Amino acid sequence: MEFDLMARASTWEHSADLARRLEDAGFSGILMTEGSQVPWASIAIAATAAPKLQFSTGIAVAFPRSPMMSAQVAWEMAANTKGRFRLGLGSQVKAHVTRRYASVFDRPAPQMKDYLQAVRACLKAFRREGPLQHDGPYYQLSLLPENWTPARHDYEDIKLDISAVGPYMTRVAGELADGVHVHPMHSMPYIQNRLLPNLAQGAARVGRDPADIDLIVPVFAIAGDSPEERDWGVLRAKTQIGFYGATPNYAFQFDDLGYEGMREQLRDHMRAGDNDAIVALISDEILDHFALVAPWDDMADKLIERYRGTASRVVMYLAEESIRQNPDNLGKWSEIARAVRAA
Repeated sequence: MEFDLMARASTWEHSADLARRLEDAGFSGILMTEGSQVPWASIAIAATAAPKLQFSTGIAVAFPRSPMMSAQVAWEMAANTKGRFRLGLGSQVKAHVTRRYASVFDRPAPQMKDYLQAVRACLKAFRREGPLQHDGPYYQLSLLPENWTPARHDYEDIKLDISAVGPYMTRVAGELADGVHVHPMHSMPYIQNRLLPNLAQGAARVGRDPADIDLIVPVFAIAGDSPEERDWGVLRAKTQIGFYGATPNYAFQFDDLGYEGMREQLRDHMRAGDNDAIVALISDEILDHFALVAPWDDMADKLIERYRGTASRVVMYLAEESIRQNPDNLGKWSEIARAVRAA
């Protein structure tokens, strides 16, 4: 397995410094999200500072961007990182797409399928394999004069990944994506009983081997040698699980695990702004399904035991915050990274 870190929004200077330190520490790469900040400049500066790390967007929001724009930026990133970039796309939720980005959000799985096909059509045209031509239900592309076509380079096999939770989007990933970004709120029963079967169904539609599709898995990994050292991470993970679990897109996992009615309770506490009640509802038993809590010396074994044979890449969701709190923790994460990559 590869071992990555999920980076938060920050300055270019911090991104470069973080990348250098992670490369020296034996990490595989950095996954950069798109939330309050777009990821492109941070990836560019980090890739220059750390010439061996791999980079991914996890995720970049697809629908507010034309497929041509996504293809162009991926093409440029691949060229300048010398193939160390993969484009991760996600649909986001309707409210953000329509009200924050003022863009179209219809049926997310069919729209994402058309989007991916349109991006691939652009990349095909960039490789000079034929004229630009895509005529889908959401996106139509048919004009790319030579003087507007990006220059060719040596890293044209660009990986396209999408985030997926529910069955429809997961089947789209199985059909068309090189990898799937698993949601950070996941249990292993969810991966084994829902995600992987749906991924296989999508792959079977087009004759693909689902084993060829990378699983990129963010993990709430909380390491520390005492309860006090782990308390902040437990609080952060329980808060995130409660936030995600209050929405219907993710809450079915509680029902699958036997915690019926959890979503309604979380939703009511969230509406009341009662974060303490949200955290209290996420018991340590529930946390164990969605997170890994362990002493430093045990964390690598825990990650390997849970994810080896399933995940292509594990992404440490909380590690950057851990390092910011105590810079000495980077050395401990380094030992975990090297052990996981060697397993």
